[in-house]
Amino acid sequence: MNEETKQIFINVKDLSFRSDHFVVDLIRYLSEALPQIKIIRDINELEIEAPLNLSKRIIRLRIRKYLYKKKLDGDYRPISYIDPEKDGYIVKDKKLAEITYY
Repeated sequence: MNEETKQIFINVKDLSFRSDHFVVDLIRYLSEALPQIKIIRDINELEIEAPLNLSKRIIRLRIRKYLYKKKLDGDYRPISYIDPEKDGYIVKDKKLAEITYY
């Protein structure tokens, strides 16, 4: 890791269960939308090397835009990592509560 860059991780395990094609499209979309980043894929995790002045929120916004364009925003959402050692997001399934009326 270079002095002028930071690493951001994106866990795409749930998205790859649906289709690996969505993960490849997400990599392509992020690299086109943010040409200053470098993306490395490690099975179910994307490692992004970005400049220090690029905020995490920009990457989260681009993930949300991708999910909206592919009409996956009702099924998935990016949430922050709980692990303090890794900085980034997890693309998780949305929990849907079903309420039945009698």
